[in-house]
Formats: sequence, structure tokens, C-alpha cells
Amino acid sequence: MISFLDLHKINLRFEEEFKNKFTDFLDTGYYILGSNVTVFEEEFASYCGTNYCIGVGNGLDALRLILEGYKVLGKLSNNDEVLVASNAYIATILAIKQAGLTPVLVASEDDTFNFNLNELSNSITSKTRAIMPVHLYGQLSPMDAINEIAAKNNLLVIEDAAQAHGAKNTKGQVAGNLGDAAGFSFYPTKNLGALGDAGAITTNDKELALVIEKLRNYGSSTKYINEYVGFNSRLDDIQAAFLRIKLPFLDADNNRRREIAKQYLSAINNPKIKLPSYNENETHVFHQFVIQVLNRKEFTNYLIQNEIEFLIHYPIPPHQQEALTEYSGLYFPITEKIHREVVSIPINTMLSSTEVKKIISVLNSY
Repeated sequence: MISFLDLHKINLRFEEEFKNKFTDFLDTGYYILGSNVTVFEEEFASYCGTNYCIGVGNGLDALRLILEGYKVLGKLSNNDEVLVASNAYIATILAIKQAGLTPVLVASEDDTFNFNLNELSNSITSKTRAIMPVHLYGQLSPMDAINEIAAKNNLLVIEDAAQAHGAKNTKGQVAGNLGDAAGFSFYPTKNLGALGDAGAITTNDKELALVIEKLRNYGSSTKYINEYVGFNSRLDDIQAAFLRIKLPFLDADNNRRREIAKQYLSAINNPKIKLPSYNENETHVFHQFVIQVLNRKEFTNYLIQNEIEFLIHYPIPPHQQEALTEYSGLYFPITEKIHREVVSIPINTMLSSTEVKKIISVLNSY
């Protein structure tokens, strides 16, 4: 069986360093917002090319705290509209809703899984205050065009970079430094994954960074003095320590993912399988390699028979989720087609050449 993702194998190369860091962590007796968090924030900000990074509990909290921070600063108010892709993972939409704002779903493109830019422009109303592009599956959204639309309409741009650690535009700018602020998840399956829940926010906005630093910690920067109605969402010091070990390997790991993707794209040749769009630059880090097939049940049964694990990202579009019944009357034909047809096949740094060749052979024989 070819595993979709073997986290134990991926983290095995760091195991000795993890154990040493854990011993150091225990010896300090300091477990919340310790020195590892401070240093990781500096290192990740430097990696992304931003002035500030704030470590938080997870990716959903990262997005919500950005929005809450802008509310404190008076740049957003309750019920303001935030534009988000209709095929995004539900966490992005939940962050907007939980911040008291209104998600407005925008149709996506079948080839890139990102915003349809015409639909994006047409979705702007007098209540729109922000755009939240999602770099879905590791591919950057068309940020130059999005930022241009935002500038014309005086809108904030908040990246959901949860799946795009290290993705770079053609100018060499990194995800997390392509809008006003960005939210990251370091969930264990991510390209840069912790060993538990973890997240971060990057920005060049000093005011926003200072507010979020307080909001993540009960609205406080000085113990027992609370300036805001805050939250409890802090990056664990031990997770920061683990992330510091893995960060220097991120670019090499992303390059390995691209190498595998290029093999798939050049060698898989089956009219029943639609391959993802890729222009062979660094705008894609292939968090997932997502293909599309018309008869997904038949295809996935075939993969099972050939002992290749897979996942479906995601089987139900947000507007058809039971949790979001207010959107149930909407119709997004491209989005619904995407969610009906997508299948993610294995792509990770631990795949062997033999496994890659087998996957190619199996897909070509379908």
C-alpha cells in the first residue's frame, strides 16, 4: 500500500532533535509564550519577508484574530462583507463568521481552483471591506490582480496561506507577504507542520501586530491588565521549538514536491484524468496534487484495488454544508463540479521513485 501521507516517516528524520528540544523544554519549566515562540516568530517573519509574525493556536484562529484586530483598529465593523472563494475549506468561512462579519462566496475557476476574477469584481458591494484569497492546495491566488481590485475599491487583502508555506510569486515575494496580513496553519499535515495544532499571522502593519499580540492573550500585554476583550490562542512553546527545527528544510521539501508534481504532469497521460494547472515556477508548493475525474467512485475504487491511498479535498462545497444553511439557495456550478470530481493523490517528500512510478502507471492504466 502506498500511503497518502506517512507523518511518522516524514518526522522521523527530526526525531533526535525533537527529543533534545523536548528535554530542553522540560528543563526550562516555562511552557507558554516562551523563548522558542519569540525566536520562531522572528525566523518565520524573516522567511516570509514581513516585519511581524505572531504565533497563535491554529490556522482558523489566525484568520479570525486578523479580522478581530482590524475591528479594534476601526477598519472593520460587524456585518461587513468579506469576499472568499466558494470552494474554500470551511475554516476560512468560519473565521469570518466568528468575527461577526459576513462571508460572501465568490465563484472559482476550474483550472486553478482560485477566484474567478470577473466574479470577484462583480461581487463587490457598498458593504464589502475585505478580500480573503485562499492559496488552495498550495497554489498562489492571482495576487497582483486581487491587490489591484482591492486598491481600486479601498479593500483589505487577507491571505489564507494555510496551505502555501513558501510559495513565491514571480518577483520572489513569499506567501504571507502578498497582502495586508496573512494567516497560517501548522497543522501536522502541512508542508511546514507542527506535532499538534499551531498557527501564525504575518503582517507589515505594526499597529495590527501589536493589537493581535494582545488579543491572542486575553487582550493583555501586562499580566492582569486587559485592554481588549481578547481570546486564548497562543502558539505552544514546544510546537514553536519543533517548527524551528523544520523551517530550514521547507524550501528543499517544497522543491521535492515540485519534482514529483512535474513527473506526474509529464508522465500521466489519460483522457479520463484532468491534471492540475501548473506553470513550473515557485507559485505552487503542491500541498496537495489534485486531479479531477468524472466518475470519482469508480476511480477511487480502482485506486483501492491498486493499493494507492487518496483523499478528497473536499467532498462537500461550503454552500451545501449543514452548518451554513444560509447559503443553501446559492448555485455555483463550477464549484459544485470541482467538489464532485476532485481526488488528491499522494505527493510528499517521503515518496520513493518506485512509488511515484507505480502511481503514474496505475493512473495511466485507468
